[in-house]
Amino acid sequence: RKGYFEEANGGTLFLDEVAELPLSTQVRLLRVLQTGEFIKVGSSKVQKTDVRVIAATNVNLLKAIQLGKFREDLYYRLNTVPISVPALRERKGDIYLLFRKFALDFADRYMMPVIRLTPDARTMLESYRWPGNVRQLKSVAEQISILEHDREIGPDTLVKYLPDTSAALPVRVSDTRPDADYATERDLIFKILFKLRQDVDEIKSGIVTSHQEEPPVIEQAAPSIIIDPEDVKSVEQEVEQLQEEVHALENVSIHDVNAELIKRALARNGGRRKDAARDLGISERTLYRKIKELGL
Repeated sequence: RKGYFEEANGGTLFLDEVAELPLSTQVRLLRVLQTGEFIKVGSSKVQKTDVRVIAATNVNLLKAIQLGKFREDLYYRLNTVPISVPALRERKGDIYLLFRKFALDFADRYMMPVIRLTPDARTMLESYRWPGNVRQLKSVAEQISILEHDREIGPDTLVKYLPDTSAALPVRVSDTRPDADYATERDLIFKILFKLRQDVDEIKSGIVTSHQEEPPVIEQAAPSIIIDPEDVKSVEQEVEQLQEEVHALENVSIHDVNAELIKRALARNGGRRKDAARDLGISERTLYRKIKELGL
């Protein structure tokens, strides 16, 4: 299996959150950048690579160097052409454009109409401080796209997805798990919620459709509509079942959501994990780890 530097040979490699790399990994990265050589795991053969490396972080690396969390020599090796990107709140003209872009992307991904903001909601969006920058904006666009039935979003709806920035929020510092992806949990939950919402909508549609046919009418002096009591009882039972399913959805745990989504993906793909991983939009390695964690 090819590694990143082997796969990207002759191209560009993007290293996100480079400040979170362990010191031992920083040493190996520095060696590759300086010599253009690496040795694959389990091999003794030295291989050459020629890549352009772009690294990104929101951490003050000079401060990290002082704290002994980042190598000074690696910092100067990476800092050949520094590019400083201002915080999203300092680029108010980009906020709505990015939101529209994300909304269109999610509408295409989930095959649903695109969400649109009212003028007041747009003003609220652009005046928010966005402590999580572009990733938070993208997350908000995805949440609204999936969870809201109304495609026109007003300020009363938008405010539910904008946490109070005055409250102290926990900060994710690092994740040492292999192939860790902090967005995987959120994506899995969103996907299963979307699929379950579709199921509920189909049930509702089926109930309405089955009882929209013209009921039998008996010609009398004053025409009246005759409704079969069995039909009323059937509708009441279906509504009660629907309410139970919605109540169960409200109390479902993250563990159960992830397990159910993975089971469905495996079933759709005949148990082929590679295809199931592609269906879920995650790597095969992440799927293996999830299956092990969930005991599937």
